[in-house]
Amino acid sequence: MNTSYRTHTCGELRPSHIGQTVTLCGWVQKDRDLGYILFLDLRDRYGITQVSIKSDEQAELYEKVAKFGREFVISVTGKVVERESKNNKIPTGHIEIRPDEITVLNPAKLPPFLIEDETDGGEELRMEYRYLDIRRPKVARSLMIRAKMMQAVREYLTGQEFLEVETPYLIKSTPEGARDFVVPSRLHHGTFYALPQSPQILKQLLMVAGVDRYFQIVKCFRDEDFRGDRQPEFTQVDCEMSFVSQDDVLSTFEGMTKHVFRQVAGVELPDFQRMTYKHAIETYGSDKPDLRFDAKFVELNEQMKGTDFGVFNNVIDGNGLIVGIVAKGCASYSRKQTDKLIKWVKDPQIGGTGLVFVKYNEDGTVKSSVDKFYDEAHLRRIGEHAGAEPGDLLLIVADKLKGKARKVLGQLRLHMARQEGWIDESKWSVFWVVDFPLFEEDEETGSLTFAHHPFCMPRPEDLEYLYSDDPNDRKRVTAQSYDMVMNGNEIVSGSIRVHDRKVQDKIFEILGLTDEDKEAKFGFMLRAFEYGAPPHGGCAFGFDRWAMLLAGEKTIRDVIPFPKTAGGRDLMMDAPAGVPLDALGELGIQLLEE
Repeated sequence: MNTSYRTHTCGELRPSHIGQTVTLCGWVQKDRDLGYILFLDLRDRYGITQVSIKSDEQAELYEKVAKFGREFVISVTGKVVERESKNNKIPTGHIEIRPDEITVLNPAKLPPFLIEDETDGGEELRMEYRYLDIRRPKVARSLMIRAKMMQAVREYLTGQEFLEVETPYLIKSTPEGARDFVVPSRLHHGTFYALPQSPQILKQLLMVAGVDRYFQIVKCFRDEDFRGDRQPEFTQVDCEMSFVSQDDVLSTFEGMTKHVFRQVAGVELPDFQRMTYKHAIETYGSDKPDLRFDAKFVELNEQMKGTDFGVFNNVIDGNGLIVGIVAKGCASYSRKQTDKLIKWVKDPQIGGTGLVFVKYNEDGTVKSSVDKFYDEAHLRRIGEHAGAEPGDLLLIVADKLKGKARKVLGQLRLHMARQEGWIDESKWSVFWVVDFPLFEEDEETGSLTFAHHPFCMPRPEDLEYLYSDDPNDRKRVTAQSYDMVMNGNEIVSGSIRVHDRKVQDKIFEILGLTDEDKEAKFGFMLRAFEYGAPPHGGCAFGFDRWAMLLAGEKTIRDVIPFPKTAGGRDLMMDAPAGVPLDALGELGIQLLEE
């Protein structure tokens, strides 16, 4: 780090440097003026070093520094000495600088919030002044973790003979499951480019082109409705391989994930479990369950029969589902606590119709919210089936729609884990979910749509169902697709791709595309398949979400240098913004009144 301005960084000096004369540059974090001695904390992205000035020894320098404000950019030249009052919480806490010279490189206005890990600035204010927010050590550390991850990804993939290839940002609009951002063409009025939601088609064409192994750390774009912790632009580690099976892909990228954890976090991950989509949904109510805690689902239709409880009888008669989880150690819940849970389940955002609970008390008694219909012996049998022990609380939901019952209970499972502290934050749960359905029903229209995307290859044994005219057969088609789940977050999504034009044509036909649609949207891709497309597959890592987990943050905005708000706005640059009418005219665009 030796430059014309500095010899060391603010995070570099140790007791071994004592006696050396050094020059540091950085920002004034804060100062503490005790009257006879002034302490100044100097910060850069590498750390903090304390500077001390005694009033009786350096009166002129003391008076000068006392006038500095927070965030002044300064240069300090002086001797490294042992610190009297040591700070074991920071790497430089055993030394300090006794300065000979301090130069103001640039004064600063008082920032609108504290530039510290625990700041007094709200998120919107910090995003408006993001260049100040990034100075906070917490944010700087997150960006350094992100950079180390990129380095580790490139190191691993280049070592595996992957070729880093850049694909274009201005492409043709194609259906990927979300709206495209469109870019008008000035030279061809009435036509538009699209910003890529992913390089999916392009990387498949690279396989047709014989590239064999491709990767790219790439920006992607989705014009989605406002959805909490999403960004209109995000980063993927995008990968594709030729002449591979599903096992080959999973093995390769399990290796890459372990390598990144080892290099960045010093964590050795065990071999990844492989769980089927069906098992994940039926056992946890989610295709991305958090396995850092247990609480598996227990189906209770048979156990709940034989009473006059109409709610459960109607669910059973309607081929619905009654399902529960055991909340370990929660039998002591008060009426207020159980009422709060019932209210939470009935919240429209959760979508539940109600909640039944059974308390298996420490004293051996059993109490429930349905005592009127189930005697104690019946409730004990239910508890034995569910694996409940004295002190446990059994939580039960029911619905005529099995998928809805599982989804509601899956959300309740997570809610209880967070509320009761079931999750060990020091643990990592990383595994594969495999065997996703190729198609799923659109909830509004009932028509089939793709579960992942329309380029997933069906399992060979399911091809007969693909060509069946029975829609129910088509629902049975399982794709060679897979997700990696990390602490309850989908981090990777991928598949073995269709490389046969006939199969791709059939999938497009089932999705309702006419020959004209196929030609207009995908003609170039289908033609490429006629020139010798190899079997191929790959995946894409959600890099921002992965960085968030490794940095220990709660939102991806904390690991993106210049993020957008949940509403898709850049508060710092005030974007999106209008453009002059003459510029729109050059593009052949006229704005309509709302």
